[in-house]
Amino acid sequence: MALPKNKKPKIILSGGGTGGHLYPALAIAEALKRLSPESEILFVGALGKIEMEKVPSLGYKIIGLDIRGFQRSFSVENLKFPYRLIKSYFKSRSILRNFRPDVVIGVGGYASGPLLMAAGGMHIPSFIQEQNSFPGKTNLYLSKKAKRIFVAYPGMERFFPAGKIELTGNPVRSNLMDFQNGDPKAYTQWGFTQGVPTLLVMGGSGGARKINEAILNHLSLIQESGIQLIWQTGKNYFKSVEHGILEFLGGKENSKWIIRPFLDEMNQAYSVADLVISRAGAGTISELTLVSKPCILVPSPNVAEDHQTKNAQALVESQAGILVRDAEAANELVPLALETVFNKEKLHSLSKNIHALAFPNAAENIATEILHTALNPKES
Repeated sequence: MALPKNKKPKIILSGGGTGGHLYPALAIAEALKRLSPESEILFVGALGKIEMEKVPSLGYKIIGLDIRGFQRSFSVENLKFPYRLIKSYFKSRSILRNFRPDVVIGVGGYASGPLLMAAGGMHIPSFIQEQNSFPGKTNLYLSKKAKRIFVAYPGMERFFPAGKIELTGNPVRSNLMDFQNGDPKAYTQWGFTQGVPTLLVMGGSGGARKINEAILNHLSLIQESGIQLIWQTGKNYFKSVEHGILEFLGGKENSKWIIRPFLDEMNQAYSVADLVISRAGAGTISELTLVSKPCILVPSPNVAEDHQTKNAQALVESQAGILVRDAEAANELVPLALETVFNKEKLHSLSKNIHALAFPNAAENIATEILHTALNPKES
Protein backbone atom coordinates (compact mmCIF):
# COMPACT_ATOMS: atom_id res chain seq x y z
CA MET A 1 0.00 0.00 0.00
CA ALA A 2 1.43 3.36 -1.04
CA LEU A 3 1.33 5.90 1.77
CA PRO A 4 1.18 9.67 1.38
CA LYS A 5 4.52 11.30 2.13
CA ASN A 6 5.04 12.23 5.78
CA LYS A 7 1.86 10.39 6.73
CA LYS A 8 2.23 8.07 9.70
CA PRO A 9 -1.09 6.41 10.53
CA LYS A 10 -1.88 6.47 14.25
CA ILE A 11 -4.01 3.56 15.40
CA ILE A 12 -5.34 2.41 18.76
CA LEU A 13 -6.12 -1.27 19.36
CA SER A 14 -8.33 -1.77 22.39
CA GLY A 15 -9.45 -4.87 24.26
CA GLY A 16 -8.08 -8.02 25.79
CA GLY A 17 -8.73 -9.53 29.19
CA THR A 18 -8.19 -13.03 27.78
CA GLY A 19 -5.92 -14.55 25.17
CA GLY A 20 -8.98 -15.05 22.96
CA HIS A 21 -9.35 -11.28 22.64
CA LEU A 22 -5.68 -10.34 22.84
CA TYR A 23 -4.15 -12.61 20.18
CA PRO A 24 -6.39 -11.34 17.33
CA ALA A 25 -5.38 -7.79 18.32
CA LEU A 26 -1.69 -8.73 18.17
CA ALA A 27 -2.22 -10.40 14.79
CA ILE A 28 -3.83 -7.20 13.47
CA ALA A 29 -0.95 -5.12 14.86
CA GLU A 30 1.57 -7.38 13.10
CA ALA A 31 -0.32 -7.00 9.82
CA LEU A 32 -0.48 -3.22 10.21
CA LYS A 33 3.29 -3.11 10.68
CA ARG A 34 3.87 -5.34 7.65
CA LEU A 35 1.67 -3.18 5.44
CA SER A 36 2.72 0.16 6.91
CA PRO A 37 5.94 0.06 8.95
CA GLU A 38 5.54 3.78 9.69
CA SER A 39 2.30 3.19 11.59
CA GLU A 40 2.23 4.27 15.22
CA ILE A 41 0.27 1.76 17.27
CA LEU A 42 -1.02 2.10 20.82
CA PHE A 43 -2.81 -0.61 22.80
CA VAL A 44 -5.39 0.16 25.47
CA GLY A 45 -6.11 -2.71 27.84
CA ALA A 46 -7.42 -3.55 31.29
CA LEU A 47 -5.13 -3.24 34.31
CA GLY A 48 -4.11 -6.58 35.76
CA LYS A 49 -4.99 -8.57 32.66
CA ILE A 50 -2.84 -10.60 30.26
CA GLU A 51 -2.33 -7.75 27.80
CA MET A 52 -0.52 -5.56 30.34
CA GLU A 53 2.38 -8.03 30.39
CA LYS A 54 2.23 -9.57 26.92
CA VAL A 55 1.93 -6.40 24.81
CA PRO A 56 5.05 -4.59 26.16
CA SER A 57 7.07 -7.80 25.79
CA LEU A 58 6.39 -7.63 22.04
CA GLY A 59 7.54 -4.03 21.76
CA TYR A 60 4.20 -2.20 21.75
CA LYS A 61 3.11 0.56 24.09
CA ILE A 62 0.01 -0.04 26.19
CA ILE A 63 -2.08 2.04 28.59
CA GLY A 64 -4.29 0.31 31.13
CA LEU A 65 -7.82 1.18 32.21
CA ASP A 66 -9.19 0.30 35.65
CA ILE A 67 -12.09 -1.69 34.24
CA ARG A 68 -13.57 -5.13 34.93
CA GLY A 69 -16.45 -7.09 33.46
CA PHE A 70 -19.85 -7.22 35.09
CA GLN A 71 -20.25 -10.59 36.83
CA ARG A 72 -23.39 -12.59 36.08
CA SER A 73 -23.61 -13.80 39.68
CA PHE A 74 -23.67 -11.45 42.67
CA SER A 75 -20.27 -9.99 43.43
CA VAL A 76 -19.06 -7.07 45.51
CA GLU A 77 -16.99 -6.09 42.46
CA ASN A 78 -20.22 -5.38 40.60
CA LEU A 79 -20.87 -2.48 42.97
CA LYS A 80 -17.69 -0.85 41.68
CA PHE A 81 -18.61 -1.33 38.03
CA PRO A 82 -20.38 2.02 37.40
CA TYR A 83 -17.51 3.95 39.01
CA ARG A 84 -14.88 2.05 37.02
CA LEU A 85 -16.81 2.50 33.78
CA ILE A 86 -17.13 6.27 34.22
CA LYS A 87 -13.50 6.57 35.30
CA SER A 88 -12.34 4.51 32.30
CA TYR A 89 -14.50 6.53 29.92
CA PHE A 90 -12.91 9.83 30.94
CA LYS A 91 -9.43 8.31 30.92
CA SER A 92 -10.18 7.05 27.40
CA ARG A 93 -11.09 10.57 26.31
CA SER A 94 -7.78 11.78 27.70
CA ILE A 95 -5.89 9.04 25.83
CA LEU A 96 -7.64 9.96 22.59
CA ARG A 97 -6.91 13.67 23.02
CA ASN A 98 -3.22 13.03 23.72
CA PHE A 99 -2.55 10.31 21.12
CA ARG A 100 -4.92 11.71 18.46
CA PRO A 101 -5.47 8.46 16.54
CA ASP A 102 -6.74 8.33 12.98
CA VAL A 103 -8.80 5.24 13.81
CA VAL A 104 -9.52 2.93 16.74
CA ILE A 105 -10.43 -0.74 16.69
CA GLY A 106 -12.00 -2.78 19.48
CA VAL A 107 -11.39 -6.51 19.65
CA GLY A 108 -13.66 -7.24 22.59
CA GLY A 109 -12.82 -7.46 26.26
CA TYR A 110 -13.22 -5.03 29.11
CA ALA A 111 -11.24 -2.08 27.77
CA SER A 112 -12.83 -1.87 24.34
CA GLY A 113 -16.16 -0.60 25.69
CA PRO A 114 -15.15 2.71 27.26
CA LEU A 115 -12.48 3.42 24.61
CA LEU A 116 -14.84 2.98 21.65
CA MET A 117 -17.63 4.85 23.42
CA ALA A 118 -15.26 7.77 23.92
CA ALA A 119 -14.11 7.57 20.29
CA GLY A 120 -17.70 7.67 19.09
CA GLY A 121 -18.37 10.80 21.13
CA MET A 122 -15.28 12.43 19.67
CA HIS A 123 -16.15 11.44 16.06
CA ILE A 124 -13.06 9.26 15.62
CA PRO A 125 -13.67 6.40 13.13
CA SER A 126 -13.99 3.08 14.95
CA PHE A 127 -14.00 -0.58 13.93
CA ILE A 128 -15.12 -3.71 15.77
CA GLN A 129 -13.61 -7.16 15.38
CA GLU A 130 -16.20 -9.67 16.62
CA GLN A 131 -14.68 -13.11 17.11
CA ASN A 132 -17.75 -15.10 18.13
CA SER A 133 -20.85 -16.31 16.33
CA PHE A 134 -22.97 -14.67 19.05
CA PRO A 135 -21.80 -11.17 20.00
CA GLY A 136 -21.73 -9.77 23.50
CA LYS A 137 -23.88 -6.85 24.61
CA THR A 138 -20.97 -4.40 24.53
CA ASN A 139 -20.26 -4.96 20.84
CA LEU A 140 -23.97 -4.81 20.03
CA TYR A 141 -24.06 -1.36 21.60
CA LEU A 142 -20.80 -0.19 20.06
CA SER A 143 -21.87 -1.31 16.58
CA LYS A 144 -24.26 1.66 16.32
CA LYS A 145 -21.37 4.07 15.75
CA ALA A 146 -18.79 1.70 14.27
CA LYS A 147 -17.71 2.29 10.68
CA ARG A 148 -17.14 -1.40 9.97
CA ILE A 149 -17.64 -4.67 11.83
CA PHE A 150 -15.28 -7.51 10.99
CA VAL A 151 -16.90 -10.88 11.72
CA ALA A 152 -15.78 -14.51 11.67
CA TYR A 153 -19.10 -16.22 10.93
CA PRO A 154 -21.76 -15.79 8.24
CA GLY A 155 -25.26 -14.71 9.19
CA MET A 156 -24.17 -11.93 11.56
CA GLU A 157 -26.71 -9.54 10.06
CA ARG A 158 -29.01 -11.00 12.70
CA PHE A 159 -27.11 -8.84 15.18
CA PHE A 160 -25.38 -6.03 13.29
CA PRO A 161 -26.36 -3.63 10.49
CA ALA A 162 -25.81 -5.60 7.27
CA GLY A 163 -24.13 -2.68 5.50
CA LYS A 164 -21.38 -2.51 8.13
CA ILE A 165 -20.46 -6.20 8.17
CA GLU A 166 -17.37 -7.66 6.51
CA LEU A 167 -16.76 -11.40 6.75
CA THR A 168 -13.01 -11.67 7.34
CA GLY A 169 -12.58 -14.53 9.79
CA ASN A 170 -10.52 -14.19 12.95
CA PRO A 171 -6.87 -13.10 12.79
CA VAL A 172 -4.48 -15.72 14.18
CA ARG A 173 -0.86 -15.66 15.33
CA SER A 174 1.52 -15.24 12.42
CA ASN A 175 3.69 -18.27 13.24
CA LEU A 176 0.82 -20.55 12.20
CA MET A 177 1.26 -19.30 8.65
CA ASP A 178 4.39 -21.47 8.51
CA PHE A 179 2.48 -24.56 9.67
CA GLN A 180 3.49 -27.92 8.19
CA ASN A 181 1.25 -30.89 8.89
CA GLY A 182 3.05 -34.09 9.83
CA ASP A 183 6.45 -32.42 10.02
CA PRO A 184 9.04 -35.15 10.79
CA LYS A 185 10.97 -32.65 12.93
CA ALA A 186 7.90 -32.17 15.13
CA TYR A 187 7.63 -35.93 15.72
CA THR A 188 11.30 -35.98 16.68
CA GLN A 189 10.83 -33.04 19.03
CA TRP A 190 8.05 -34.80 20.93
CA GLY A 191 9.75 -38.20 20.76
CA PHE A 192 6.73 -39.58 18.91
CA THR A 193 6.37 -42.17 16.14
CA GLN A 194 4.79 -41.25 12.83
CA GLY A 195 1.75 -43.35 12.03
CA VAL A 196 0.68 -43.79 15.66
CA PRO A 197 -2.56 -41.88 16.37
CA THR A 198 -1.89 -38.72 18.37
CA LEU A 199 -4.36 -36.81 20.53
CA LEU A 200 -3.84 -33.15 21.47
CA VAL A 201 -5.81 -31.96 24.51
CA MET A 202 -6.04 -28.23 25.26
CA GLY A 203 -7.87 -26.30 27.96
CA GLY A 204 -6.55 -22.77 27.57
CA SER A 205 -3.99 -21.01 29.73
CA GLY A 206 -6.03 -21.52 32.90
CA GLY A 207 -7.18 -25.02 32.02
CA ALA A 208 -10.56 -26.72 31.63
CA ARG A 209 -11.60 -28.69 34.71
CA LYS A 210 -14.08 -31.05 33.09
CA ILE A 211 -11.74 -31.88 30.20
CA ASN A 212 -8.87 -32.59 32.60
CA GLU A 213 -11.06 -34.73 34.84
CA ALA A 214 -12.34 -36.72 31.86
CA ILE A 215 -8.81 -37.52 30.67
CA LEU A 216 -7.54 -38.27 34.17
CA ASN A 217 -10.42 -40.67 34.86
CA HIS A 218 -9.79 -42.62 31.66
CA LEU A 219 -6.02 -43.07 31.79
CA SER A 220 -6.30 -46.85 31.68
CA LEU A 221 -8.41 -46.68 28.51
CA ILE A 222 -5.94 -44.26 26.92
CA GLN A 223 -2.98 -46.44 27.86
CA GLU A 224 -4.64 -49.56 26.47
CA SER A 225 -5.32 -47.77 23.17
CA GLY A 226 -1.60 -47.11 22.61
CA ILE A 227 -2.13 -43.56 21.33
CA GLN A 228 0.32 -40.71 21.76
CA LEU A 229 -0.90 -37.83 23.93
CA ILE A 230 -0.02 -34.14 24.26
CA TRP A 231 -1.99 -32.73 27.18
CA GLN A 232 -2.00 -29.02 28.00
CA THR A 233 -3.59 -28.94 31.44
CA GLY A 234 -3.54 -25.20 32.15
CA LYS A 235 -1.54 -23.73 35.00
CA ASN A 236 -4.35 -24.17 37.53
CA TYR A 237 -4.52 -27.95 37.13
CA PHE A 238 -1.00 -29.05 36.23
CA LYS A 239 0.12 -30.18 39.70
CA SER A 240 -3.02 -32.21 40.41
CA VAL A 241 -2.88 -33.83 36.95
CA GLU A 242 0.83 -34.59 37.32
CA HIS A 243 0.16 -36.20 40.70
CA GLY A 244 -2.71 -38.26 39.27
CA ILE A 245 -0.57 -39.55 36.39
CA LEU A 246 2.37 -40.46 38.63
CA GLU A 247 -0.02 -42.32 40.91
CA PHE A 248 -1.57 -44.17 37.97
CA LEU A 249 1.83 -45.15 36.52
CA GLY A 250 3.23 -46.12 39.90
CA GLY A 251 5.96 -43.49 39.71
CA LYS A 252 7.08 -44.60 36.26
CA GLU A 253 6.94 -42.59 33.03
CA ASN A 254 5.08 -43.04 29.78
CA SER A 255 7.26 -41.56 27.06
CA LYS A 256 4.23 -41.27 24.75
CA TRP A 257 2.43 -38.90 27.11
CA ILE A 258 3.55 -35.26 27.14
CA ILE A 259 1.96 -33.26 29.98
CA ARG A 260 2.48 -29.48 30.15
CA PRO A 261 0.80 -26.58 31.97
CA PHE A 262 1.09 -24.50 28.79
CA LEU A 263 2.26 -25.05 25.21
CA ASP A 264 4.49 -22.48 23.54
CA GLU A 265 5.26 -24.69 20.54
CA MET A 266 1.71 -24.82 19.11
CA ASN A 267 2.96 -25.28 15.54
CA GLN A 268 4.68 -28.52 16.50
CA ALA A 269 1.73 -29.71 18.59
CA TYR A 270 -0.75 -29.15 15.78
CA SER A 271 1.67 -30.75 13.31
CA VAL A 272 1.58 -34.17 14.97
CA ALA A 273 -2.04 -34.12 16.18
CA ASP A 274 -4.55 -36.36 14.44
CA LEU A 275 -7.40 -35.13 16.67
CA VAL A 276 -7.74 -32.13 19.00
CA ILE A 277 -9.88 -31.85 22.13
CA SER A 278 -10.46 -28.24 23.10
CA ARG A 279 -12.74 -25.58 24.48
CA ALA A 280 -14.61 -23.64 21.81
CA GLY A 281 -13.12 -20.18 22.06
CA ALA A 282 -13.24 -18.23 18.81
CA GLY A 283 -9.45 -17.88 18.58
CA THR A 284 -8.84 -21.59 19.04
CA ILE A 285 -11.46 -22.49 16.45
CA SER A 286 -9.87 -20.10 13.97
CA GLU A 287 -6.51 -21.78 14.51
CA LEU A 288 -8.07 -25.21 14.02
CA THR A 289 -9.61 -24.12 10.71
CA LEU A 290 -6.28 -22.76 9.53
CA VAL A 291 -4.38 -25.97 10.34
CA SER A 292 -7.32 -28.17 9.21
CA LYS A 293 -7.43 -30.23 12.39
CA PRO A 294 -10.33 -32.56 13.27
CA CYS A 295 -11.64 -31.55 16.66
CA ILE A 296 -13.96 -32.40 19.52
CA LEU A 297 -15.11 -29.19 21.18
CA VAL A 298 -16.22 -28.99 24.80
CA PRO A 299 -17.67 -25.47 25.20
CA SER A 300 -17.11 -23.73 28.50
CA PRO A 301 -20.42 -23.05 30.27
CA ASN A 302 -18.84 -20.15 32.17
CA VAL A 303 -18.81 -17.52 29.43
CA ALA A 304 -21.13 -14.66 28.56
CA GLU A 305 -24.14 -15.49 26.36
CA ASP A 306 -22.94 -19.14 26.20
CA HIS A 307 -21.07 -18.05 23.07
CA GLN A 308 -18.70 -21.04 23.03
CA THR A 309 -21.60 -23.44 22.51
CA LYS A 310 -22.79 -21.31 19.61
CA ASN A 311 -19.26 -21.27 18.16
CA ALA A 312 -19.10 -25.07 18.35
CA GLN A 313 -22.58 -25.50 16.88
CA ALA A 314 -21.50 -23.43 13.87
CA LEU A 315 -18.82 -26.05 13.15
CA VAL A 316 -21.18 -28.97 13.78
CA GLU A 317 -23.65 -27.54 11.27
CA SER A 318 -20.86 -27.62 8.66
CA GLN A 319 -19.88 -31.16 9.71
CA ALA A 320 -16.51 -29.66 10.62
CA GLY A 321 -16.37 -30.56 14.30
CA ILE A 322 -17.86 -32.69 17.07
CA LEU A 323 -19.59 -31.19 20.11
CA VAL A 324 -19.53 -32.72 23.60
CA ARG A 325 -21.23 -30.68 26.31
CA ASP A 326 -19.29 -29.91 29.46
CA ALA A 327 -21.77 -31.79 31.67
CA GLU A 328 -21.43 -34.93 29.53
CA ALA A 329 -17.63 -34.85 29.13
CA ALA A 330 -16.87 -37.06 32.13
CA ASN A 331 -18.45 -40.13 30.53
CA GLU A 332 -18.51 -39.41 26.80
CA LEU A 333 -15.37 -37.47 25.89
CA VAL A 334 -12.57 -40.03 26.01
CA PRO A 335 -14.47 -43.02 24.52
CA LEU A 336 -15.64 -40.78 21.67
CA ALA A 337 -12.14 -39.36 21.14
CA LEU A 338 -10.56 -42.81 20.97
CA GLU A 339 -13.23 -44.04 18.58
CA THR A 340 -12.66 -40.99 16.36
CA VAL A 341 -8.86 -40.92 16.38
CA PHE A 342 -8.76 -44.46 14.94
CA ASN A 343 -11.38 -43.67 12.28
CA LYS A 344 -9.33 -42.39 9.32
CA GLU A 345 -12.38 -41.77 7.14
CA LYS A 346 -14.00 -39.63 9.84
CA LEU A 347 -10.78 -37.70 10.45
CA HIS A 348 -10.39 -36.99 6.74
CA SER A 349 -13.97 -35.73 6.47
CA LEU A 350 -13.65 -33.45 9.50
CA SER A 351 -10.31 -32.10 8.26
CA LYS A 352 -11.69 -31.34 4.80
CA ASN A 353 -14.79 -29.60 6.15
CA ILE A 354 -13.01 -27.47 8.76
CA HIS A 355 -10.42 -26.39 6.19
CA ALA A 356 -13.23 -24.93 4.08
CA LEU A 357 -14.01 -22.51 6.94
CA ALA A 358 -10.50 -21.03 7.15
CA PHE A 359 -9.69 -17.36 6.49
CA PRO A 360 -5.87 -17.31 6.17
CA ASN A 361 -5.72 -13.62 5.19
CA ALA A 362 -7.95 -12.27 7.96
CA ALA A 363 -5.36 -10.04 9.63
CA GLU A 364 -4.15 -8.51 6.35
CA ASN A 365 -7.69 -7.83 5.12
CA ILE A 366 -8.64 -6.11 8.37
CA ALA A 367 -5.40 -4.10 8.47
CA THR A 368 -5.91 -2.97 4.87
CA GLU A 369 -9.36 -1.61 5.67
CA ILE A 370 -8.09 0.16 8.80
CA LEU A 371 -5.21 1.78 6.93
CA HIS A 372 -7.48 2.90 4.11
CA THR A 373 -9.64 4.78 6.60
CA ALA A 374 -6.63 6.18 8.45
CA LEU A 375 -5.15 7.51 5.22
CA ASN A 376 -8.43 8.79 3.78
CA PRO A 377 -10.16 10.62 6.66
CA LYS A 378 -12.45 12.56 4.30
CA GLU A 379 -14.17 9.29 3.39
CA SER A 380 -15.03 8.54 7.03
